[in-house]
Amino acid sequence: MSQERLMKVLLAPLVSEKTARLADTSRQYAFKVLPDASKPEIRQAVEKLFEVKVTNVQVARVKGKVKRFGQTLGKRSDWKKAYVTLAEGQDIDFMGAE
Repeated sequence: MSQERLMKVLLAPLVSEKTARLADTSRQYAFKVLPDASKPEIRQAVEKLFEVKVTNVQVARVKGKVKRFGQTLGKRSDWKKAYVTLAEGQDIDFMGAE
C-alpha cells in the first residue's frame, strides 16, 4: 500500500465519553476512516502515524440519519469507524501538548 493512501485512510479520531472509557479500560481507540478502507490499511496507518503496535482492528459502518430540512427530507452520509486495540503498554495521547 502506498504511503499516500495510508496518510488518507484515517480521517479523524472519535473523542467522546464512550471512547475515553474504552481507551482507559481496554486500550481501544476509535477513528473515523474512509468508507473503502480495509482492516490491514487501518492497522498500517495507525502504526505509522502514532508509532504504536496494533493488536486488533474492528470496523463498523454507521448509517446516516434521515433529517428534515424545512419541508424537504435529507439524509446524512453513511460513514465508517474503526476501533483499534493497542498492544499492552502502548498509548495514544490526543490531548497532550508536548
